[in-house]
Amino acid sequence: MAASLAQGLSPVRAELANGGVVLAQETVMTPAVTISASFRAGSMFDPVDLPGLAYLTGRVIDRGTERRTAAMMADDLDERGVSLRVSSNRQALTVSCTCLSEDFDDVLAIVADVVRNPTFPPAEIEKRRAEALTILRQNEDNPAARAVDAVLELLYGWDHPYGRPPKGTLTGVESVSRGDMVAFHAARVRPAAMSLAIVGDVRTDHALERAMQEFEGWIAEPPVLATIGAPPPARGRRTRLIAMPGKTQSDIAYGFTTIRRLDPRYYAYWMMNNVLGQFGLGGRLADNIRERQGMAYYAFSTLDATAGEAPLLVRAGVDPVNVERTLAAIEHEVAALAAGGPTATELAETRAYLVGSIPRLLETNQSIAAFLQTSEEYGLGLDYDQRLPSLLDSVTPDEIHAAAADVLDPARAAVAVAGPRD
Repeated sequence: MAASLAQGLSPVRAELANGGVVLAQETVMTPAVTISASFRAGSMFDPVDLPGLAYLTGRVIDRGTERRTAAMMADDLDERGVSLRVSSNRQALTVSCTCLSEDFDDVLAIVADVVRNPTFPPAEIEKRRAEALTILRQNEDNPAARAVDAVLELLYGWDHPYGRPPKGTLTGVESVSRGDMVAFHAARVRPAAMSLAIVGDVRTDHALERAMQEFEGWIAEPPVLATIGAPPPARGRRTRLIAMPGKTQSDIAYGFTTIRRLDPRYYAYWMMNNVLGQFGLGGRLADNIRERQGMAYYAFSTLDATAGEAPLLVRAGVDPVNVERTLAAIEHEVAALAAGGPTATELAETRAYLVGSIPRLLETNQSIAAFLQTSEEYGLGLDYDQRLPSLLDSVTPDEIHAAAADVLDPARAAVAVAGPRD
């Protein structure tokens, strides 16, 4: 019987003999199934002198296998109305799609073939390389992208995997060879590095049976474990100005390094960031910069804690004449939250907002699959969705204040501004 999501998820977890993990959750929202195969093969594993290897590998992995050419695969998927998606970030490379329940067996076989047996045809590599280079050139002409890349390099340094652009560089992508991609796939896309989420209108026992048939015969040694080093200590303020003549807007990226996802202070940091720049239309930052002063086209902050010490980034897009005023407003809000912590109203509203947003994380088969894979990656447990409200409820004002005081120091900020003015 399908799980009642109103009562929380009830996924089934199975570990294959080769070390792969399968997460199956039955739902009846639609007569469809989402399949998501994710591997620890993101840009954090790029060689320092070859940034873009993981990204380009992801763009070519679905362009032909030992049994299917790219055209054959496209025909097989098109006749079932399925679009295969390949995404790559710092942590993971993920191959995913959604199909009708009646096509689940056939589509799972295609996904397994893609991740297990890619051939990286030279013609397809060059086609996808050209597309990747176009995207990178567009980013080089985008003040927001340039500011974010610059502030991350200031925070982490080029030798740290978080200090390099996750899509790589023009030089890196141009330099990646087919041999590099084959070796990267062989080293990182292995069964013991896989979490396979199957969510939708399919019985969990059938999902597990089919996953075992498609993946359990895949034999490979576990990948070499990788650790992410600590970022360099922030010894003072760091600033980078990027002149982009002809642009009409300046983009600001202002940041700090914080904590790892499994740090017990994570929930206090999450709530602190929400108060600063995410609650409603942008927390304190948007209230000051957009609503009261009317200076910014956008203003918000992000905290995406993962395996390494995560960046907390404040982002704003402004008229070039308002850059200094906007920076002053950011620093006022950063310093005020560090000095005084959240108000009682902010704490109550933030807690209600975050707890209330949990059901939205589980609205679709795709979002459920992502939630389950994140829970698996960090060992949060199959009942994490049910425990999360109490974890947020247990955070105290003092813990949020301590999080803000620990990291929000303008004297240790990294600041990057990209736009038309020097």
